[in-house]
Amino acid sequence: MSEYISTNHPQRSPSIFTNVLAFTVTLMVTACMAGGSATDLRCEHLVNPLGIDAVKPRLSWVMKTDARAQSQYAYQVVVASSDSELSKGRADLWDSGQIQSSQSILVPYAGKPLESHKEYFWKVRVWSDAKTVSSWSKPAKWCMGVLAASDFGGAMWIGLDEQDITNVLADTCWISFPEGDPAKAGPIETNWFRKEIHIPPHRKIRRAMFQYTGDNECHGWLGEFDLGAKNNFKTVKWNDITTRIESGKTYVFGLVGRNEDTNENPAGVAGLMSVEFTTGAPMIVRTDEGWKASKSFANSWNKLGFDDSKWVAAKALGQVGIEPWGETRTADDRRFPPRWLRKEFVVEKKIKRATVSYSGLGSSELYLNGAKVGDAVLSPALSQYNKRAFYVTHDVTKQLKRGANALGAVLSAGRYASDRGKIHAGRLNFGSPKLLLLLRVEYTDGSVGEVVSDASWKLTTDGPIIASGEFDGEEYDARRELKGWSKPDYSPPNNFQWFLGDIRGQQEISRSLSDPNTKVTLEALPRWKPVQLVSAPGPLSAQMIEPIRVTQTIHPISYREVKPGVLVYDMGQNMVGWCRLRVKGSAGLTVQMRFAETVNPDGSLCMANLRGAQVTDTYTLQGRGKEVWEPRFTYHSFRYVEVTGLPGIATLAALEGRVVNDDMTRAGVFKCSNELLNQLYTNVLWGTRGNYRSIPTHCPQRDERQGWLGDRSEECRGESYVFDNSKLYAKWMQEISDSQKLSGSLPDIAPAYWPIYSDNVIWPSTFVIVPNILHRQYGDIAPIAANYNCAKLWLDYMNRFMTNGIIAKDSYGDWHVPPEEMKLSHSKDPEGHTDKALLATSYFYNNLKLMERYANLLGKADETTRYGKWAGEVKSAFNNKFLNRELGYYDKGSQTSCVLALAFGLVPNDMHEKVFKQLVNKITNETNGHIGTGLIGGQYLCRVLSDNGRADLVYKMATQKDYLGWGYMTTNGATPIWKLWNSNTADPTLKSGNRDILVGDLIIWINEYLAGISADPTQPGFKHIVMKPHPVGDLKSAKATYRSPYGMILSDWRKDGRKFEWDVEIPANSTATVFVPKMAKQSLTESGNPLGQAQGVKLLRSEGDRIILRLGSGKYHLKSE
Repeated sequence: MSEYISTNHPQRSPSIFTNVLAFTVTLMVTACMAGGSATDLRCEHLVNPLGIDAVKPRLSWVMKTDARAQSQYAYQVVVASSDSELSKGRADLWDSGQIQSSQSILVPYAGKPLESHKEYFWKVRVWSDAKTVSSWSKPAKWCMGVLAASDFGGAMWIGLDEQDITNVLADTCWISFPEGDPAKAGPIETNWFRKEIHIPPHRKIRRAMFQYTGDNECHGWLGEFDLGAKNNFKTVKWNDITTRIESGKTYVFGLVGRNEDTNENPAGVAGLMSVEFTTGAPMIVRTDEGWKASKSFANSWNKLGFDDSKWVAAKALGQVGIEPWGETRTADDRRFPPRWLRKEFVVEKKIKRATVSYSGLGSSELYLNGAKVGDAVLSPALSQYNKRAFYVTHDVTKQLKRGANALGAVLSAGRYASDRGKIHAGRLNFGSPKLLLLLRVEYTDGSVGEVVSDASWKLTTDGPIIASGEFDGEEYDARRELKGWSKPDYSPPNNFQWFLGDIRGQQEISRSLSDPNTKVTLEALPRWKPVQLVSAPGPLSAQMIEPIRVTQTIHPISYREVKPGVLVYDMGQNMVGWCRLRVKGSAGLTVQMRFAETVNPDGSLCMANLRGAQVTDTYTLQGRGKEVWEPRFTYHSFRYVEVTGLPGIATLAALEGRVVNDDMTRAGVFKCSNELLNQLYTNVLWGTRGNYRSIPTHCPQRDERQGWLGDRSEECRGESYVFDNSKLYAKWMQEISDSQKLSGSLPDIAPAYWPIYSDNVIWPSTFVIVPNILHRQYGDIAPIAANYNCAKLWLDYMNRFMTNGIIAKDSYGDWHVPPEEMKLSHSKDPEGHTDKALLATSYFYNNLKLMERYANLLGKADETTRYGKWAGEVKSAFNNKFLNRELGYYDKGSQTSCVLALAFGLVPNDMHEKVFKQLVNKITNETNGHIGTGLIGGQYLCRVLSDNGRADLVYKMATQKDYLGWGYMTTNGATPIWKLWNSNTADPTLKSGNRDILVGDLIIWINEYLAGISADPTQPGFKHIVMKPHPVGDLKSAKATYRSPYGMILSDWRKDGRKFEWDVEIPANSTATVFVPKMAKQSLTESGNPLGQAQGVKLLRSEGDRIILRLGSGKYHLKSE
């Protein structure tokens, strides 16, 4: 046991520490065994985090010991600048000395100032009493990120400059072949259109685009290069051709319009080519009568020099916006190809350590010397990009080498550059993909070298990913792979061609080249050009949450051929992620995968609920033996996969499901004797993680996937028993704060990608509610302190909408109240809905009570008084307006009106019993033991019933297999929790099979009431635990484990006739109040011993049907008979 030499000794007790060496080795070993050990070291909730920007990071550990009733008497933390210094006993940055405190979570660093990029090494030891000290923990570390913009070493944002795509086809004409009236009834045929366009010489190109649409389909060509098809005239095919054209050259721009159907129908194409230069006016060419048209295919039609004298002038039908086509969106199809960036450099000295910090917006991958850096996907995390963008940091010491090196980055749209039209789901666009990067190399001689993103990098869009978008999928052509592009010896080929050979008998490469005898060549030049310096997003912050990763691989359970050449695979589980494809076939063959959560009766995909999302991945083979591919920059929610074009004999091995979500630590496990409840718990697990995409989202199957605030206000607490979501939700609070308007108004969605500021009370209340949950579950007060002022501003802003203590600002009501008919999605019965003013006012009152608590925690006495008084006024107004004292319910007596009043403490004491009886009556008689609430009431329903003695009714509601309830979902094939109570029968355009909107407080109830593990809010973070299981109904056993901030908690009970046995485990440095059910004999023992002889057990009292004990840490076996 080494002494730590330090010159800064805050709060240090030198007498104890300096005398440690006087003990003999035998005494030290004995003390260490008795005192346990410190394990599971974390910094800011994370294990050995890289690149954090907390200037006073908080350190946590878990005390472990086999002895009972052990608490931490004191601790000592030491921090050093290197692992060697730490191992030598030199705490050159901080030695806390012996701190007499039981605090073992979120202890703030209090040493010398921390510096950007530096590593810090630490360990801790603990005392269980004044004399018994543990051994030192195993060392842990953290690495600082970039604490100031100047520490990015002069790095600049690079990419391709942004383009304003608003109304991109305005003033553009629909054109057709000149016969008949194509706007009303075009012939069933294919038309070809061409125009030769000369790019002016001596003008430097900044950006070039070619965009088009058509009815029924339009296929674009730039010379012989296939730009792909657009088969929805409501959207535009968006092509960035900046790297494909040069000043002073002439190009053939071609469009192929195909009209398909059994009868004549409207037909035409519309397109626009634009070139922006570094100076001067842009060049814009639109479709009009100046384009040549033909209804017969001709070889070389898209080449320079082709004789089009026999072609005719196209017919102009009118400008975009005319009927029958109407508005054409310019944003729904922005699946442009990713940008591929590279930079070569030389390392001339021996490397000690190397780190890279970078932000690649929207989603990015980084490569060094041919290998991907890290294993994250869809990185970095989402944010309100105009206010904040995240960077990530990796240690690349092992990947970097002395001599020649190369960095490569792939930038895709992600959510940063992924706006969509308003017909389905309009959303913000923040710019084009961009990169900021700093590679920092520490040499063994003490010097430092840096490589940064700047104008010296090269860029191309000629990679194998033709197009990519999170909602619509990814197109990949393996023939275009850039072999060795991120290695230092890369030499791009010059004007090469891929010869595809005779395509007779193969899948058509392009339907616009319809002659099967044609030999087809596709030119794809990886043209590397200098990057552009581009504008910056909001300020940078370190990404201090777990990255998104592929967390599991699952395999299909079956497949069927629904029609010739079309296979539908069943993954057996509704999941979020993508598929890995294994295939072998000829070059140029394309395999298409589409994704859906459910299937139609004939086995085909049911895609009615996807709205504008295309959810289609395609892979074109390179034809070199077995090929394995999975996408990078998209994701889908699905159980079923439609595969078209799969060569050879279909097998289950052709696909694997790759589950993708924030890689958070699994916090808990639950199992009981009721298999339906076990399946419900599993369904919640899948639905919860399927909606984690660095923010809590919903509807991951369609073009939504937004962070709706109202869904997660209390579900956050239930989710914490499944995953450690401490960092995710703290980050999300930051997104809400970043989205707040100067007026104080908060959004309904955060980040505000859909900028909905409806000024309703309930959805933004999540911003007030969640910090309380994070404090309760994790003992973390930082989210309360960080967001207090913004919450205060919002409440003051909303006060303008109050009249005599009542506020009626509510936009959505009790969302998804059970409908009267199975085909409906929402109830249409006014009597089934709760008054919106009641909903809003009850939530506003709850917010005020929470703010009263926060002000008290933060030492704001005047504001504590203010919020307490304000809450009292609202409570009085609420009861005066809504409480019917004679009948004992609120307003019209809906389940939700009673639930909220009881949950928030609004019910006067003398009316509590009467209101609760009315709630029970509503459930038992009017809904026959079924749920009658929507999203809002459902987040408190189970706890209100159980807290008032009716946990049995919750058990009945949860396990009934008929409509409606959670059991109904499970018995009807749900593998997560549905969006609707009746997703199997409702309007197919609205239902979703992967959505935890209707979990309510079920998982809270399972863990806190059924298993009986909950935190004491007066000693948060499970410092003190309340254990009160409810062995209800026919349930014979329940077992739950939960990894709290203090360590593992176990509740494992079995009920057998008149005997109740309960195994309990309390982590060291925690205590518990335990409520043991009384049985007939009212006999209670611990490990076979009377309570008075059991170490760590104190009998507190007998109360009703419970015997109440106080337990210290340790493992206990309780038996009640």
